[in-house]
Amino acid sequence: MNFINNHIKIYAFTALCSGIFFSCAQKPLHIASKEVKSEIKGKISTQLPWSQRMLQSEIKRFPEAWMLDYNKNPKWSYPTAIVLEGAEKLYEKTGNKEYYNYITKFGETMVKEDGTIVSYDLSKYNIDMLNCGNVLLYLYEKEKKEKYLKALQTLRSQIDGQPRTSEGGFWHKKIYPNQMWLDGLYMGEPFYANYTHEFSKGADAEKAYDDIVNQFDLIQKHLLDKKTELLYHAWDESKEQAWANKETGLSPNFWSRAMGWYGMAMVDVLDYLPQNHPGRAKLISYLKSYTDAVIKVQDKETGLWYQVLDKGSEKGNYLEATGSSMFVYVMMKSVNKGYLPTSYKAYAKKGYDGIIKNLISVDENGVVNLNQCCAVAGLGGTPYRSGSYEYYVNEEIRSNDPKGTGPFILASLEFEK
Repeated sequence: MNFINNHIKIYAFTALCSGIFFSCAQKPLHIASKEVKSEIKGKISTQLPWSQRMLQSEIKRFPEAWMLDYNKNPKWSYPTAIVLEGAEKLYEKTGNKEYYNYITKFGETMVKEDGTIVSYDLSKYNIDMLNCGNVLLYLYEKEKKEKYLKALQTLRSQIDGQPRTSEGGFWHKKIYPNQMWLDGLYMGEPFYANYTHEFSKGADAEKAYDDIVNQFDLIQKHLLDKKTELLYHAWDESKEQAWANKETGLSPNFWSRAMGWYGMAMVDVLDYLPQNHPGRAKLISYLKSYTDAVIKVQDKETGLWYQVLDKGSEKGNYLEATGSSMFVYVMMKSVNKGYLPTSYKAYAKKGYDGIIKNLISVDENGVVNLNQCCAVAGLGGTPYRSGSYEYYVNEEIRSNDPKGTGPFILASLEFEK
């Protein structure tokens, strides 16, 4: 039986899930404003490498970067930063000004002249809001605009006020007390490390780097499943949440994208952590055990990963694009950087080929689509998200989610080196 029959069919153009196993509560996809026109004209060439084909497709779909994630209005939102990181790397590689324009227009729109950030509210202490700071670090380095520096200082001040667990771990949001989520490590630590690398010196820098490494230490201490070496999505120190195990405080499942965020956090923080910092060796050891665990749950037929990682054979589970793209990026970057032996490239390549074969479709105009992306998943909140298996497999599925297209661009760049 071929892949399509074995798994859930997700149509690229409608982004509706029609699998025989389950039905998803779908939301209509937002169409980007017609007033804004893309700079990418005509057909996207199939002769370009996948990294550029996907970025150009994103620019066609979302002519303004704030539209990524199907936003209707300008919004300070973490998924944008992942696609723009790909744009940064591709601009440096190709010199294509259209890629740089895509980044700088985002900065111009989202940061006012007085340094205030559109839609950002410091008082919410939402760690997701820090990730886009990486875009401003890039723009400030290039353009030295005072408004970007002021915005960066505001974001850095959030770290100082971010509520913490008893051991110093960042709460995911102020409205999620006592909770550390795997997602938060990617949302906060690469920006924290990048900012520290650019602006901090001496004892201040050392203290910040120690704080960053401590976040990973706490995740390994509290969220790691010693049997599988996979990590649970979240941990509630107070053990008060309905989703939390009353003995351990852990959420009940291994969500693909949460694990993906955590892996990306490790490889990206290592870009900034000083070579002589004792935390480097520790992070690389965490990365090795993490990757070994991820490989054990890699689908042998396709090379992809399931939405709930360890339950591939259960009803309703599906091969998911965002987590798969993240795992491939983490592995290939780790091999290229020397964190993992070259033997790991085979697993990354199998995953990457699996994405292109099973999850990519190309329109007549050359626009590339990434299909079978989980749109969103979390814990708690209103309406309440239980973290159950049924919860994860019934969240909305759509095409071209930037939480997948961004990592796909970054993974492609690692393979194109």
